[in-house]
Amino acid sequence: MDMSPIALWHSMGNLAKGVVILMFIMSVYSIWVMVERYITFSRAKNQSLKLLGALSNVLTRGDYQQAIDITKKFRDSHLAKVIGAGLLEFEAVRRDKKTNDPEVAVEASRQGMDRTAMITIAELKENLGVLATIGATAPFVGLFGTVVGIINAFSKMATSGGGIASVSAGISEALVTTAFGLFVAIPAVWAYNYFQNRIDRFTVEMSNSGSEMAIYFMKEAENEKASVA
Repeated sequence: MDMSPIALWHSMGNLAKGVVILMFIMSVYSIWVMVERYITFSRAKNQSLKLLGALSNVLTRGDYQQAIDITKKFRDSHLAKVIGAGLLEFEAVRRDKKTNDPEVAVEASRQGMDRTAMITIAELKENLGVLATIGATAPFVGLFGTVVGIINAFSKMATSGGGIASVSAGISEALVTTAFGLFVAIPAVWAYNYFQNRIDRFTVEMSNSGSEMAIYFMKEAENEKASVA
Protein backbone atom coordinates (compact mmCIF):
# COMPACT_ATOMS: atom_id res chain seq x y z
CA MET A 1 0.00 0.00 0.00
CA ASP A 2 1.25 3.45 -0.93
CA MET A 3 1.36 5.54 2.29
CA SER A 4 2.62 8.74 0.69
CA PRO A 5 0.63 11.90 1.56
CA ILE A 6 -0.54 12.34 -2.03
CA ALA A 7 -1.76 8.74 -2.27
CA LEU A 8 -3.54 8.99 1.09
CA TRP A 9 -5.19 12.24 0.02
CA HIS A 10 -6.55 10.73 -3.20
CA SER A 11 -7.84 7.66 -1.38
CA MET A 12 -9.73 9.67 1.25
CA GLY A 13 -13.43 10.36 1.06
CA ASN A 14 -14.85 13.88 0.86
CA LEU A 15 -15.62 14.04 4.59
CA ALA A 16 -12.11 12.95 5.54
CA LYS A 17 -10.65 15.51 3.17
CA GLY A 18 -12.84 18.17 4.76
CA VAL A 19 -11.54 17.20 8.21
CA VAL A 20 -7.93 17.40 7.02
CA ILE A 21 -8.51 20.80 5.42
CA LEU A 22 -10.13 22.08 8.62
CA MET A 23 -7.22 20.91 10.74
CA PHE A 24 -4.74 22.40 8.28
CA ILE A 25 -6.47 25.78 8.71
CA MET A 26 -6.38 25.35 12.50
CA SER A 27 -2.67 24.54 12.32
CA VAL A 28 -1.85 27.60 10.22
CA TYR A 29 -3.90 29.82 12.52
CA SER A 30 -2.22 28.48 15.66
CA ILE A 31 1.24 28.98 14.13
CA TRP A 32 0.34 32.57 13.29
CA VAL A 33 -0.79 33.19 16.88
CA MET A 34 2.42 31.65 18.24
CA VAL A 35 4.63 33.85 16.07
CA GLU A 36 2.59 37.01 16.73
CA ARG A 37 2.48 36.51 20.51
CA TYR A 38 6.19 35.62 20.67
CA ILE A 39 7.12 38.83 18.86
CA THR A 40 4.78 40.87 21.07
CA PHE A 41 6.11 39.41 24.31
CA SER A 42 9.73 39.76 23.21
CA ARG A 43 9.20 43.44 22.40
CA ALA A 44 7.50 43.99 25.75
CA LYS A 45 10.42 42.42 27.62
CA ASN A 46 13.17 44.23 25.68
CA GLN A 47 11.48 47.64 25.83
CA SER A 48 10.73 47.27 29.54
CA LEU A 49 14.42 46.69 30.28
CA LYS A 50 15.33 49.83 28.32
CA LEU A 51 12.54 51.80 29.98
CA LEU A 52 13.73 51.15 33.52
CA GLY A 53 17.20 52.38 32.67
CA ALA A 54 15.88 55.53 31.02
CA LEU A 55 13.49 56.41 33.87
CA SER A 56 15.78 56.00 36.86
CA ASN A 57 17.59 59.35 36.60
CA VAL A 58 14.50 61.25 35.44
CA LEU A 59 12.38 60.17 38.40
CA THR A 60 15.21 60.98 40.77
CA ARG A 61 15.09 64.58 39.52
CA GLY A 62 11.30 64.63 39.82
CA ASP A 63 10.82 65.58 36.17
CA TYR A 64 7.38 64.02 35.67
CA GLN A 65 6.72 65.41 32.21
CA GLN A 66 9.96 64.05 30.82
CA ALA A 67 9.21 60.70 32.46
CA ILE A 68 5.79 60.67 30.77
CA ASP A 69 7.41 61.44 27.43
CA ILE A 70 9.84 58.56 27.91
CA THR A 71 7.05 56.06 28.64
CA LYS A 72 5.32 57.10 25.41
CA LYS A 73 8.40 56.07 23.43
CA PHE A 74 8.11 52.48 24.66
CA ARG A 75 4.59 51.72 23.50
CA ASP A 76 5.09 47.96 23.41
CA SER A 77 6.30 47.78 27.01
CA HIS A 78 3.78 46.57 29.57
CA LEU A 79 5.65 48.44 32.31
CA ALA A 80 5.62 51.67 30.30
CA LYS A 81 1.83 51.51 30.08
CA VAL A 82 1.41 51.04 33.83
CA ILE A 83 4.04 53.56 34.91
CA GLY A 84 2.89 56.08 32.31
CA ALA A 85 -0.70 55.85 33.54
CA GLY A 86 0.41 56.49 37.12
CA LEU A 87 2.54 59.47 36.13
CA LEU A 88 -0.26 60.99 34.05
CA GLU A 89 -2.78 60.73 36.89
CA PHE A 90 -0.33 62.01 39.49
CA GLU A 91 0.74 64.98 37.40
CA ALA A 92 -2.83 65.83 36.35
CA VAL A 93 -4.09 65.97 39.93
CA ARG A 94 -1.07 67.96 41.09
CA ARG A 95 -1.71 70.60 38.44
CA ASP A 96 -5.37 70.84 39.30
CA LYS A 97 -5.68 74.02 41.35
CA LYS A 98 -8.89 72.77 42.94
CA THR A 99 -7.07 69.86 44.56
CA ASN A 100 -4.59 70.80 47.26
CA ASP A 101 -4.22 67.39 48.91
CA PRO A 102 -1.23 65.44 47.54
CA GLU A 103 -2.72 62.21 48.87
CA VAL A 104 -5.51 62.54 46.32
CA ALA A 105 -2.89 62.51 43.58
CA VAL A 106 -1.31 59.37 45.06
CA GLU A 107 -4.64 57.56 45.16
CA ALA A 108 -5.53 58.66 41.63
CA SER A 109 -2.21 57.38 40.33
CA ARG A 110 -2.66 54.05 42.11
CA GLN A 111 -6.11 53.55 40.60
CA GLY A 112 -4.84 54.56 37.18
CA MET A 113 -2.06 51.99 37.34
CA ASP A 114 -4.45 49.26 38.51
CA ARG A 115 -6.86 49.94 35.65
CA THR A 116 -4.08 50.00 33.08
CA ALA A 117 -2.56 46.78 34.41
CA MET A 118 -5.86 44.95 33.98
CA ILE A 119 -6.27 46.31 30.45
CA THR A 120 -2.69 45.35 29.59
CA ILE A 121 -3.18 41.80 30.87
CA ALA A 122 -6.27 41.48 28.67
CA GLU A 123 -4.23 42.70 25.69
CA LEU A 124 -1.46 40.21 26.41
CA LYS A 125 -4.01 37.39 26.48
CA GLU A 126 -5.33 38.35 23.05
CA ASN A 127 -5.62 35.31 20.72
CA LEU A 128 -4.45 32.89 23.41
CA GLY A 129 -7.99 31.56 23.57
CA VAL A 130 -7.48 30.40 20.00
CA LEU A 131 -4.56 28.20 21.07
CA ALA A 132 -6.57 26.78 23.96
CA THR A 133 -9.53 26.02 21.69
CA ILE A 134 -7.38 24.40 19.00
CA GLY A 135 -5.48 22.35 21.57
CA ALA A 136 -8.71 21.09 23.11
CA THR A 137 -10.71 20.42 19.94
CA ALA A 138 -8.19 19.32 17.29
CA PRO A 139 -7.90 15.72 18.63
CA PHE A 140 -11.68 15.37 18.61
CA VAL A 141 -11.95 16.73 15.09
CA GLY A 142 -9.36 14.17 14.00
CA LEU A 143 -11.18 11.44 15.93
CA PHE A 144 -14.41 12.37 14.18
CA GLY A 145 -12.74 11.83 10.81
CA THR A 146 -11.35 8.51 12.02
CA VAL A 147 -14.71 7.24 13.30
CA VAL A 148 -16.45 8.16 10.07
CA GLY A 149 -13.65 6.57 8.03
CA ILE A 150 -13.83 3.30 10.01
CA ILE A 151 -17.62 3.23 9.68
CA ASN A 152 -17.27 3.57 5.92
CA ALA A 153 -14.58 0.87 5.84
CA PHE A 154 -16.68 -1.66 7.71
CA SER A 155 -19.71 -0.77 5.62
CA LYS A 156 -17.72 -1.66 2.50
CA MET A 157 -16.59 -4.89 4.14
CA ALA A 158 -20.20 -5.81 4.93
CA THR A 159 -21.24 -5.01 1.38
CA SER A 160 -18.37 -6.82 -0.35
CA GLY A 161 -18.28 -9.71 2.10
CA GLY A 162 -14.50 -9.57 2.28
CA GLY A 163 -12.31 -9.94 5.33
CA ILE A 164 -10.43 -7.37 7.39
CA ALA A 165 -7.63 -7.32 4.84
CA SER A 166 -9.96 -5.79 2.28
CA VAL A 167 -10.61 -2.75 4.45
CA SER A 168 -7.25 -2.41 6.20
CA ALA A 169 -6.24 0.31 3.78
CA GLY A 170 -9.37 2.30 4.54
CA ILE A 171 -8.82 1.93 8.30
CA SER A 172 -5.20 3.10 8.09
CA GLU A 173 -6.28 6.12 6.05
CA ALA A 174 -8.96 6.93 8.61
CA LEU A 175 -6.44 6.81 11.46
CA VAL A 176 -4.38 9.46 9.68
CA THR A 177 -6.92 12.10 10.72
CA THR A 178 -6.41 11.25 14.41
CA ALA A 179 -2.65 11.52 14.00
CA PHE A 180 -3.11 14.85 12.24
CA GLY A 181 -5.34 16.07 15.05
CA LEU A 182 -2.69 15.26 17.66
CA PHE A 183 -0.03 16.87 15.49
CA VAL A 184 -2.05 20.11 15.50
CA ALA A 185 -3.14 20.00 19.15
CA ILE A 186 0.12 19.24 20.97
CA PRO A 187 2.09 22.34 19.81
CA ALA A 188 -0.95 24.53 20.50
CA VAL A 189 -1.19 23.28 24.11
CA TRP A 190 2.55 23.70 24.67
CA ALA A 191 2.48 27.22 23.26
CA TYR A 192 -0.58 28.18 25.32
CA ASN A 193 1.07 27.07 28.57
CA TYR A 194 4.31 28.84 27.62
CA PHE A 195 2.60 32.15 26.88
CA GLN A 196 0.39 31.87 29.96
CA ASN A 197 3.49 31.52 32.12
CA ARG A 198 5.01 34.60 30.51
CA ILE A 199 1.81 36.57 31.17
CA ASP A 200 1.98 35.52 34.82
CA ARG A 201 5.52 36.89 35.00
CA PHE A 202 4.46 40.12 33.29
CA THR A 203 1.60 40.44 35.78
CA VAL A 204 4.03 40.15 38.71
CA GLU A 205 6.33 42.72 37.10
CA MET A 206 3.46 45.19 36.61
CA SER A 207 2.28 44.65 40.18
CA ASN A 208 5.77 45.24 41.58
CA SER A 209 6.32 48.32 39.40
CA GLY A 210 2.94 49.70 40.43
CA SER A 211 3.79 49.23 44.11
CA GLU A 212 7.18 50.87 43.69
CA MET A 213 5.64 53.83 41.87
CA ALA A 214 2.97 54.19 44.56
CA ILE A 215 5.70 54.35 47.22
CA TYR A 216 7.56 56.91 45.09
CA PHE A 217 4.43 59.06 44.78
CA MET A 218 3.80 58.84 48.52
CA LYS A 219 7.32 60.10 49.21
CA GLU A 220 6.83 62.93 46.73
CA ALA A 221 3.54 63.85 48.39
CA GLU A 222 5.19 63.90 51.81
CA ASN A 223 7.96 66.13 50.48
CA GLU A 224 5.38 68.54 49.04
CA LYS A 225 3.55 68.67 52.38
CA ALA A 226 6.82 69.36 54.19
CA SER A 227 7.77 72.11 51.76
CA VAL A 228 4.36 73.80 52.16
CA ALA A 229 4.58 73.60 55.94
